[in-house]
Amino acid sequence: MTAAGRRSGGSVTGRRRTGRRGSGRPAGESFTREAIVESARAQFADHGYRGATIRGIAAAAGVDPALVHHYYGTKEALFAAAMRLPVVPSEVLAAALSTARVRPAEPGIGAHLVRTALTLWESAEVKDTFLGLLRSGVTNEQASVMLREFFSETILSTMARVAGPDGLATPAEAEYRAAMVATQMLGLAMTRLVFQLPAVVGASVEELAATVGPAVERYLTGEIELPASARGGLGSVGSN
Repeated sequence: MTAAGRRSGGSVTGRRRTGRRGSGRPAGESFTREAIVESARAQFADHGYRGATIRGIAAAAGVDPALVHHYYGTKEALFAAAMRLPVVPSEVLAAALSTARVRPAEPGIGAHLVRTALTLWESAEVKDTFLGLLRSGVTNEQASVMLREFFSETILSTMARVAGPDGLATPAEAEYRAAMVATQMLGLAMTRLVFQLPAVVGASVEELAATVGPAVERYLTGEIELPASARGGLGSVGSN
């Protein structure tokens, strides 16, 4: 088991366990949930987000797959629980995109996305865990693969659904646009939370939304120069 498979304090590290109940230990709901989450943590670290399966996680935890679905619903929700995130990222993003699209009179979708992301990242419930994930992603290769797969299959795929003028981008174009948005958002997260560049840290959420938001919006829905690879084809965001 590598360091990426052991999770503690917001980074992608933690103790492996099978989740099977030892002699005399109560098999209550809290213990079952704990077993599933710890199994998921190990499976995601060992096999990546894409390679880990609900069936494999259930087997390692010693429970029926239906019980995993009962407690967590989706693979993404289980991943969020395993990483100690109090929200499901794609659900937050989908809500932000929906809000921005139904309120056209208010500031653009880019500013709204930046504001939503910064507010979530810096909340007391999320900040330490998110910071640990960022650091793991740039210092541990196994964690990097896991987070890249998760990010591609959940966050980028959600953004890709609304990419392009009037949301009509081809799959390849939508993939490229979503990735360009990621360059802005991940760069903002790294410079504000990890590197703590004074100019970025010193700006308010609203100021950053006003500055970075237009670039995010242009990448997502505006006129941009597309590389040859993004002018056609099926793309790969969210695909296996």
